[in-house]
Amino acid sequence: MSATLPPPSTPAAGQHLKERAERVLMPNYGSRDTTLVRGEGCWAWDADGKQYLDFLSGIAVNNLGHCHPAVVEAIRDQAARLIHTSNGVLIEPQIELAELLCRDLGMDKAMFANSGAEVTEGAIKLARLWANEKFGSYKHKIMVFTGSFHGRTYGAMSATWSPKVRAGYEPFVPGFVFAEFNDLADVDAKWNDCVGAVMLETVQGEGGVRPATPEFLKGLRERCTARGAAFICDEV
Repeated sequence: MSATLPPPSTPAAGQHLKERAERVLMPNYGSRDTTLVRGEGCWAWDADGKQYLDFLSGIAVNNLGHCHPAVVEAIRDQAARLIHTSNGVLIEPQIELAELLCRDLGMDKAMFANSGAEVTEGAIKLARLWANEKFGSYKHKIMVFTGSFHGRTYGAMSATWSPKVRAGYEPFVPGFVFAEFNDLADVDAKWNDCVGAVMLETVQGEGGVRPATPEFLKGLRERCTARGAAFICDEV
């Protein structure tokens, strides 16, 4: 693939699009100054023709780059046959992907969702359902960590440490216990019989790209097994 520069849409097209956006879009992502219109491989271009080396990759989504020929061909082929169904029916590609994940990752089942926040909500619900059925409703608390970011829906936000994400949305969903990240001593100090699950990012993103140490992960796994708690990894 060649990184050929496309012509700009119109003079100052980016500023015009930004002004249009400010009139009609909620500012939930803050002010956005760049309007991308095209991508190829690791390159992207904005509405004014400026070229970027795209390190963000759609927040780790475009792992094969923009407009990879094999991905484009697969999307075109699928769109020509069947674009969308509800979860009330089965489709073979979803089954094939679930089989691949279960086989290669050693999982029993796979669940597909629309966003990271939705997956977090599902994990919270599954952990509490499991703990309730196995131990009783008292074991409902989930231990989470300083520096964490799990999403912006209410359950996920309640498990998130970031003050800038939480500010103004109180009261939060109860039942989350915050412990210091990478600190097993604080985990032990904060743990009680009501903790039914532990949830963490193996590498904190919003928290500053901080990895959990192998000793911390191993210690959490051992404690969850010994104390009867689910261990949830929120990771890309």
